Amino acid sequence: MVHASKTETVPFDAALYLITTESQVELLSDALQTGDPSYIATALGTIARARGMAEVARDANVTREGLYKSLSSTGDPRLSTLMGVMKALNLEFRAVSAGNRA
Repeated sequence: MVHASKTETVPFDAALYLITTESQVELLSDALQTGDPSYIATALGTIARARGMAEVARDANVTREGLYKSLSSTGDPRLSTLMGVMKALNLEFRAVSAGNRA
């Protein structure tokens, strides 16, 4: 009798692949275009993990645990937290007319 070998899997973590600023900006831009608060928070959390959550939390003046919670799919971060994270990530929000989308 031949036994099939088990395949070991690990959870996918996009933060491991978002190694360039360009890829991080692309993810956040996509999230912002959807207008989905959960996706936006998750995208920011993924970028923060890619850059180092502890350092981002320190630079954003929030606890690491608080940042993980705020930037999860169930989190609802305050505007001040979002602005602090964006500053810590050296990113900025920009407004454009919805009619100008490409």
